[in-house]
Amino acid sequence: AGMSADARPDASPRELTADLVAGPGGVMTDEAGVVTGELTLKTRYADGQVTLSVQYKDADEWYAVTGGKAALADPAGLDAVHAVAVALLNRPEG
Repeated sequence: AGMSADARPDASPRELTADLVAGPGGVMTDEAGVVTGELTLKTRYADGQVTLSVQYKDADEWYAVTGGKAALADPAGLDAVHAVAVALLNRPEG
């Protein structure tokens, strides 16, 4: 019903990751509450949405960043969203 078999090349999921150190207040997550210390941030684009998640560095579990989901009309904006998220969350000096 109106679905096209031709997926746009830019519609495929993309993700970027970066290691960071959370500031004294940590990062609020939906599943684990506040996480602190050395973390890895993942910024993922899929289906017109960008989502942020974090994990303790080198851990297996990922946690959704509270409020870290938004519509993103142009997947080309993923790099900018990721850069802003890293800038906001990476506060090794406090």
